[in-house]
Amino acid sequence: MSYAYALDTGVIALYFAGDSRVKPYFIEVEEGKARGYTSELNLAEYFYKACEKLGRRAAKLRVIQLRNTKIEVLPLEGELTELTDLLKCKYRGKLSLVDACILAVASLKKATLLTTDKNLAEIGEVKAKHFSIP
Repeated sequence: MSYAYALDTGVIALYFAGDSRVKPYFIEVEEGKARGYTSELNLAEYFYKACEKLGRRAAKLRVIQLRNTKIEVLPLEGELTELTDLLKCKYRGKLSLVDACILAVASLKKATLLTTDKNLAEIGEVKAKHFSIP
């Protein structure tokens, strides 16, 4: 297994919306052909955004569904926290804390960042694939 993906909040939202562009990456992870990562911070962000649009129950169900996949949800602690802090400091006005965290995940796990944020994709710290939001 040589592929690894770091999934940002927008890509998770696209997946649950049935977007065919991101589905193959999730299938690769589920089939064990790639590793998939996100962070607790990204799940928190996904939850509150889904809660606003779909309600609390639907948001909670989707987070539970994601946790029951092979995607590893990393806690914000230790080395991940340190790198998140450094990246947020380095890119003060360009990155939110959540974006700095998923960038740190991609860096630490040597993963391709899958993102809906063009600015995040263009930072250049890691290999990234951008998905525009329809």
